[in-house]
Amino acid sequence: MKIAVVVPGGVDRSGEVKVVPALLALLKRLTRQHEVHVYALRQEVQPDEWWLCGARVHNMGGRRVALSQLRALAAIAREHHEGRFDLVQSIWSGAGGVVAVAAAKLLGLRCAVHVAGGELVALHDIGYGGRLGVRGRLREAWVLRGADALTAASQLVLAQLATLGHRRGRRLPLGVDLDVWAPREPRPRVAGEPLRLVQVASVNRVKDQTCLLRALALVPRADLDLIGEDTLNGEMQGLAERLGVAERVHFHGFKTQTELRPLLARAHLHVITSRHEAGPLAVLEAAVLGVPSVGTAVGHLAEWAPDAALAVAPGDAVGLAGLIGRVGADESLRLRLAREAQRRAVVEDADHCHEQFERLYAELLGR
Repeated sequence: MKIAVVVPGGVDRSGEVKVVPALLALLKRLTRQHEVHVYALRQEVQPDEWWLCGARVHNMGGRRVALSQLRALAAIAREHHEGRFDLVQSIWSGAGGVVAVAAAKLLGLRCAVHVAGGELVALHDIGYGGRLGVRGRLREAWVLRGADALTAASQLVLAQLATLGHRRGRRLPLGVDLDVWAPREPRPRVAGEPLRLVQVASVNRVKDQTCLLRALALVPRADLDLIGEDTLNGEMQGLAERLGVAERVHFHGFKTQTELRPLLARAHLHVITSRHEAGPLAVLEAAVLGVPSVGTAVGHLAEWAPDAALAVAPGDAVGLAGLIGRVGADESLRLRLAREAQRRAVVEDADHCHEQFERLYAELLGR
């Protein structure tokens, strides 16, 4: 097959920074058998092309999304003229979904859209979500209606699709590449050792590190590694000072996958405080390394609780502190959660993800 994949970004030429590891794992597997062209709307400001994981990346560039979309549509049409595409896949809905559906309609192709983030939500108080305004709601409605197949990482997102009238969505989690993230046996906590917490997430409003730090302030003898780009210009560092937990919080900033693995592997507990997640992949990566997760009832945590994770409502810092304290005081519970989480993450790894996409494409093309 020849496949056009539309993404907003996540395919930097470095393969290390500004990438989505699960997306790269999928591309690596697809390109073993198929010709794959990736159309990145705004990976870089200037238009350019490069090879990544066996796929040809076409970066549209431009400072305006509309211009990037037009360039992508024209580029897909040109490549289709050189050699016919079999189908178009958008990873994320939103602006990329518009391009994928429009290209499919223009060229008479089948189209699949994977809802990978907050495209279907509207959190007005923090300005987050694809359906915040009338334009966003109309865009998502057009994309979802125009796609031949809809997929999402978790049941929570499928429920959002159903609420919007789309009940044909398929659960298809983007999995961990076990060639890169080798599974490890859950590590017992040494008696008397402080509880080591970790969160892998950009510091921003939707990840809600305010909830995380307030919970930490209620949990004695716990340290936190916070790994991710700071988009709030030191606001969380200031909050940590005011809450009296600054000495127990280590802000690491962005880390590559190679740098991230040892930091994640040494943790006893991974904590999610997001107000919305489609997955997230960090829960799966932690699970593969034998580290269980607790946190807000989003994405995989909502699916896995109570057997493979523990969850509270978004924003519930007191409840979250209670979960952390409970798991920290019960080592048998922590290890039980870790083993079940690992089992689930390994079963739905990157190979499983690839197989499911291959099956979906065969169905779309009637093969």
